[in-house]
Amino acid sequence: MATKKAAASADTPKRSGPQRFPTVARAIEALRPSLPVYALYPKRITKSVKSFMSGFPGTTMYAVKANPAPPLLDLIYKAGLRDFDTASLPEVKLIAERYKDATCHFMAPIRIRGTTGEAYRKYGVRSFAIDDETELKHLDEETGITLASERKQVKVFVRLSTPVDGAFLELSSKFGLDAADGAVLLKKVAALGFTPALTFHVGSLCIRPLAYRQALEFCREAVEMAGVELGGFDVGGGFPAPYPGVPAPPMNDYFKAIRDARKALRLPPKAPLLCEPGRALCAEGISAITQVIRRKEGRIYINDGVYGSFDEMTLPDWNIDYPRRVYMRTGAGKVVEVGGPRRAYRVYGPTCDTLDKMPRPILLPTNLGDEDWIEFGMVGAYSAALRTAFNGFYPDQWVEVQEA
Repeated sequence: MATKKAAASADTPKRSGPQRFPTVARAIEALRPSLPVYALYPKRITKSVKSFMSGFPGTTMYAVKANPAPPLLDLIYKAGLRDFDTASLPEVKLIAERYKDATCHFMAPIRIRGTTGEAYRKYGVRSFAIDDETELKHLDEETGITLASERKQVKVFVRLSTPVDGAFLELSSKFGLDAADGAVLLKKVAALGFTPALTFHVGSLCIRPLAYRQALEFCREAVEMAGVELGGFDVGGGFPAPYPGVPAPPMNDYFKAIRDARKALRLPPKAPLLCEPGRALCAEGISAITQVIRRKEGRIYINDGVYGSFDEMTLPDWNIDYPRRVYMRTGAGKVVEVGGPRRAYRVYGPTCDTLDKMPRPILLPTNLGDEDWIEFGMVGAYSAALRTAFNGFYPDQWVEVQEA
């Protein structure tokens, strides 16, 4: 037992981490930031990770693409998660070198040549996704495995296209095969001596738990036609975050739908289940603290924008709003959260580009002024992941906030 404890301790990252504050108001008071600050809420992130690890009937992977920021990854790792959906070699490298006991799964169906082999040899990756025979051929050539026992250790997930309703963004038009073609590819995977498995993605921000059952029906059809022993199902991501106004059911409804579907569809009971949530693990746990640079009547200019943390707001038909809190200085120099009457403002980012603006006006206090702060909540997903350094603006300061 002592040996196991020592090994686990050696694998745990020893890092100081971001500066900690009891509340956002105290963080602003101490830092008086004129540049954007990302506020991490460790309790929220831990709660999200624990809910998946205890509720999902299988192994939970974190989809690194949703937010690869090391301060967030450290909190996810600290909460106990050890499996990561890595969609590129740089993501594999980031996770494998930062967390020595983590397991990377290379779940991008089409990969840059050479990256499969390097991931296999240098970083010990043994799970890969594909959606055509060419990628299978590349995998076979790049890994160069000759022993049958070693081939069996490599799990190859065939990506199915599952065009189901219920997601804000569909993810079946770029990758995936229908059940019949998927079955053919499963047979070829098995013929090469690899362990065949299936994966799909119902789409981003799915608000219908039933969509996972419908997608698993595609899997059942493929399994029956292929007639091979399956080594696993990856039900992908798409699990929602509870944004204001989004009718997302409780997460347990999704877990139950997946569990019940597996039983009702009589999917192979020994094949392990995996999932790859991104948004559902990180969205609630991060906010962006911005500052008003200038107010001009019904317009405000802030120090972050669509080239920074708010790229996702530019998506077609994306009508999700982030929760907001506003902070102002008092006469005594304290920083306090304020409420009161509100009005609609057109919000612009800090760059010189006219396109750098929020797509819709947002409601903020009528007495909002220069150098006040606006905290945009629930920006954990695809904010830091999509930020650019356009015009030299690149938000990258992090703090931890201990409030729930």
